[in-house]
Amino acid sequence: MTFGQYIRQVREQRRADDRAFSLRQTAQRIGVEPAYLSKVERDEVAPPSEATIRRLAADLELDVDILLAMAGKVSTDLREIILQRPALFADLLRQLKHAPDKAVLRVVREVRDGEW
Repeated sequence: MTFGQYIRQVREQRRADDRAFSLRQTAQRIGVEPAYLSKVERDEVAPPSEATIRRLAADLELDVDILLAMAGKVSTDLREIILQRPALFADLLRQLKHAPDKAVLRVVREVRDGEW
């Protein structure tokens, strides 16, 4: 599923319960033109900027990192972290590329809990 398809699907699901999630009202809340949001949803234009994706994620109550990844983007804060130690982070990501989810989760928990 593409970024645009996913956004449209989620927005339409929300609209089924709440008319405030019409294309026009959603676009107004996130600060873009309805025609532009429509083009994004139909994949006629590239996904929007990080700032717009952040507003869209907040409005639709979605995980911003997932939306950014679907858009082929990395958040600014992650980019800055990677740039501090690019070789180490590149090696870490390459090593984790084929690791099962449970192994990645274990690494995350160890780092988060300071058990290293």
